Amino acid sequence: MISKEGAPVGWSALMYELEDAQEHLARLISEMNKDPEYDEESFRMDLGHVFSHLNRAWNWRNEDVDIDEENWQRASQFPVDLDPV
Repeated sequence: MISKEGAPVGWSALMYELEDAQEHLARLISEMNKDPEYDEESFRMDLGHVFSHLNRAWNWRNEDVDIDEENWQRASQFPVDLDPV
């Protein structure tokens, strides 16, 4: 896995994805708690957004390169090498 010292650019990208996932998850929880009209479609979209950030964090945890459009889409997919526990 990349490190802050060994791959500062990749580390910054990894932290961005995790922090953005955290921010969007907090917003999702807040919206669900305050909006009685919050529905499954909104949940699907909001949670999918959180997963996209987490997926990119996992899929690019060893990368220290810029992510182009082709790789962005691939990195956003649910990991095939991560088992839920």
